[in-house]
Amino acid sequence: MDHSCTVYKTMDYLAKKWTIMILLELHKGREWKRFSELKASMKDITPKVLSSRLKELEDEGLVENRMDSTAFPVRSEYRLTESGKDLMNVIHDIKMWALRWKIQNEPCKHLDCRLCVL
Repeated sequence: MDHSCTVYKTMDYLAKKWTIMILLELHKGREWKRFSELKASMKDITPKVLSSRLKELEDEGLVENRMDSTAFPVRSEYRLTESGKDLMNVIHDIKMWALRWKIQNEPCKHLDCRLCVL
């Protein structure tokens, strides 16, 4: 596949381990989430990987970061951008496809991923 292909470039960062799970965590609950909240909700991810993936997602325009320097230590908070929110529609479509065509998949308790507990 040509490395300049749009699909190749997009999958290059979306297919990395933890990326979709981070986006799903940001999709759930409150609009802004602290780094520590994301880390606590994804027990097996290392802080280094979480930080790296968040930076990549920010560079791609899917996540935005704000710093709260009113407290010590300084807090980083993250949320989905409009582009990131739009991607959640694509992920929902993939979920619906998987539920329809993959017989071994157990049905989800929630059709809305914002209500799922990972």
